[in-house]
Order: sequence, then structure tokens, then C-alpha cells
Amino acid sequence: MPSTGIVYLVGAGPGDPGLLTVRAAELLRRADVVVYDALVNPAILDLAPSAAERVFGGRRAGGPEGDRAHVLNLLVARAREGKTVVRLKGGDPYVFGRGGEEALYLAEAGIPFEIVPGVSSFVAVPAYAGVPVTHRGWSSRLTILTGHADPDSPESPIDWAAEARTPGTKVVMMGTAQLGRIAQVLIRHGMSPETPVLVTQWGTTARQRSVSGTLATIASELERAGLGPPSVAVIGEVVRLREKLNWYERRPLFGQRIVVTRARDQAATLARPLAELGAEVWEIPVIKTAPPRRKRDVMDALLGLNGYDWLVFTSPNGVSAFFEFFFQRFQDLRDLGGARIAAVGPGTAERLRQLHLQVDVMPDEALAVKVAEAMARYMSLENLRICLLRAEVANPDLPRALEEHGAIVDDIAVYRTVAEAETTTETARRLLEEGADWITFTSGSTVTHFHERFDLPRLLQRFPGMRLASIGPETSRALADLGLAPTVEAAEHTIAGLVAALRDRAIAERSVQGR
Repeated sequence: MPSTGIVYLVGAGPGDPGLLTVRAAELLRRADVVVYDALVNPAILDLAPSAAERVFGGRRAGGPEGDRAHVLNLLVARAREGKTVVRLKGGDPYVFGRGGEEALYLAEAGIPFEIVPGVSSFVAVPAYAGVPVTHRGWSSRLTILTGHADPDSPESPIDWAAEARTPGTKVVMMGTAQLGRIAQVLIRHGMSPETPVLVTQWGTTARQRSVSGTLATIASELERAGLGPPSVAVIGEVVRLREKLNWYERRPLFGQRIVVTRARDQAATLARPLAELGAEVWEIPVIKTAPPRRKRDVMDALLGLNGYDWLVFTSPNGVSAFFEFFFQRFQDLRDLGGARIAAVGPGTAERLRQLHLQVDVMPDEALAVKVAEAMARYMSLENLRICLLRAEVANPDLPRALEEHGAIVDDIAVYRTVAEAETTTETARRLLEEGADWITFTSGSTVTHFHERFDLPRLLQRFPGMRLASIGPETSRALADLGLAPTVEAAEHTIAGLVAALRDRAIAERSVQGR
């Protein structure tokens, strides 16, 4: 019999993956089982190991209550199998999350458990909507209320008459359907009809929407906007601060859901700046790098480095892969020899500069033919020996163009690009169900492997508002092979250039819309 495992009741925060606690992320990465609620961001679920069992254990807005007994029994059963179970709950498990009920059940069953607090939506959502729930001179008292029950019902768990007489900020959670009645009751018991109210739906995510009004008008404002759950309402004078403090909704990429398709170990360099500009980023890696099949070719090239006139790199991955082989064989960078160095674009050049290597030639446009032309302008290539260091499957245009200039080319594969395992992640499932605003591609291989997995033209037909962003001409050409064209192509063919292209597009569109 295995030893008893443990159940962690973990707060997943209000939606923004950046608000997940360090402890929560640590536990997810070693979970055997993850039981999650509907409001948990799918990007957070993807922190768990691919082999972890994922079980939906919540209730979707407007849907029927899940089988709570089944969830509780599952937590106990998996723990008794000796597994590490993460019960992932939106916000904080002890703030209207029924975490206390689940903890009691585990305690009575003799199951070890731990509570991992999360950032609750009662404070995070107002903050992301530009409202501090307390503020000196405005409010020194905060009341958190659940609003799911009819406030006029004798069974209401809240004394709304007393609340109307209580000063300070009131945050009403789970109260969208009842908010009009709650406002009427508060007015009836003495609150000013002009008391400001702000209701925010899907707070801290790209889907965040806010509707403001007063106790007298908020019901009609909500109906006009069609705003529903999940939402958080703030009632009180602090709402007036929103006009000056509304930082989140003013970020350039606010409201944009952007898919990053880069390899898992490289995704953060694109995902992080997009998120900092306000985007909701979904990482769906479709590629990864692997050693080349013919390692002997690389070894032979290393032994003959002094015989080459040029080393040509076509990607940052090629630089990294080559020098990983190089430093396995040599201890001194001077063993690279006296060859000149060409890079296809600024991203590749930057990776070389990180190694303190000077790039002699880089074309203005990151195209294979342009590389050959730039090298030929730099010097005659007639009878020069060129070592082309790149992916195993690559465009044949570059070696052909170099040979047309009289060069002797060794085309050496230093790595190969393969498909990332197609295990169905929650993020991938949600993409197929809900779509996104943008899909970003940083190489032709990301286009190819994304298409193999998702059928890109069909996905765009299903979600016609979804747009494509390309890092440069070679990537755009891979899209053209599918009969597609990117909405934006980075002017500078780097990750920073791609981020800038998306940012500038969003700013231009907002300007046209007058926002």
C-alpha cells in the first residue's frame, strides 16, 4: 500500500497568471493530479506536468452545480493512492471558494492537507479596474459580501439594512444577477442613490470589461452593456478614483489574447513583453529543437574550421547549437579560426554578439538570397569555402545562391526542429473552443508545425477575427505556402520587432476608434 499523499488547496488568483504565488507554481509543477475550477486561467494549468491527471471540479457561470460529492471523494481517493493532489480554486480558497468545506472534509477523512492562499478577486479586480478598495480620506473600512442570494428574501444571509448604514467600501462578489435588487435595498435603507458603483467582468484578464454607474442607475447600465458573470462590484466613493487610476485598461495590448507558438524554453522572451503591454498570453509551443541526425558532419566541420573563409548562421538556434558542439571539442574561442561571420538577421547577430563575436555581414532584409548578395558585395566569393550552419531541414535557396556567386558551400545541420508533443493542454483546448485575437509565428517551422496540429486555414475560417503576426519575410513565406498572409510583419526581424509591430498596430486601431 502506498503511503498517504497530500491535498493542497491552492488559490489560483483572479485570472492573470502573473498573480499566481510562487508556492502555487511550485506545487503545480510537481502535481500528480490537478482538480480545477472554471475560473482558473488555462495557462496556469499548463504549469503542471504533461502526465498529470487534470479533472474539472467546478461550476461554469450559468451552468449547473457540479457533483461536489464526486470531487471530494476524488480528492480523498487520489491522496490515499499516495499522490500529490492540487485542488486549484479561483482567487483564494477561503474567500467564498468553499475551501473551508473541502478542508473539513479532508480533515475528517484523515487526509493531510495544506492551504495555499491566493490573490482574491475582491482586491485584485478593483485594482485592475483602477479602484483602490481603501484610500485615506475616502474609505477606511472595507466590507466583502456575497451577492448570490435575493436581498429581499427573509433567508438572506446578509442584513442589507445594516450594510446600508455602514460606511466605507462594499465589494460584492457573485452578485451580478442580484445587483439591481441589492442597489434598491441599499437605497431603501438610506444609502444615497448617487453612490458610485463599478462592476467589472472577467477582471485581470484580456476579457476584462467595466461598467460604471450609481446605485440608482447600475441595473440599467448593466443591462445596456450586457455584462454578466463572473464579476465583482465595488460600491463606494473610491470608485471616483478610477478616472485617474485606470492603469490596466489603458495598456496598449489590453483586451488582446495572443498565442505564442515558440518552443517552450524560448516562449518567455516573447510572452513576457506582450503580457507587460496588457495582453493575455497563451503559450502553445508547437516546436522544439533536437540534435541533428548526422552529428559526424558537425564534428568534421569543427575539425576543419581553419579551412573555412566564412561561417554563416541563419538563426539564433543555429548559433546556440553550433557553439554547444564547439565547446564540447574546444576550450578556447580562438579555435574558431579566422573565418568571417555572416548572420541572416538581427536576432542571430545579437546571439553572436553575446559570445563577443563580431558579425561582418548582415543583410537589411532577413532573406536567404539577401544574405548571399550582402556577402558578395562585401567581397568576391569566388572559390571561397563557406560553412553554412543551420537546421537540418532548411530552405535550399541560400546554398544555391552562394554557389551561384562561385562559393564552395558545406551545408551543415547543427540541429533539427521537431514537433512538440501533441498532448492536449487546456490552453490548446480553449483555443479550439474560443479562438484568440492573434497567433504569432517566429519561424517557418512554427507555421508548419502549428498547421499540422491545428489546420491553420480552417481555424481562421472558424474564427474570422483571428489575425496572424509574422517575425519576418521567411516566416511570411511559410504562411503564403498555406495561402495566408500575416496582418502584421515585424519591420525589424526580431522578437522585439514583433512585439513592437503588435503594439503599434493596437495603438493605431485604438486611435481610429477614438479610444
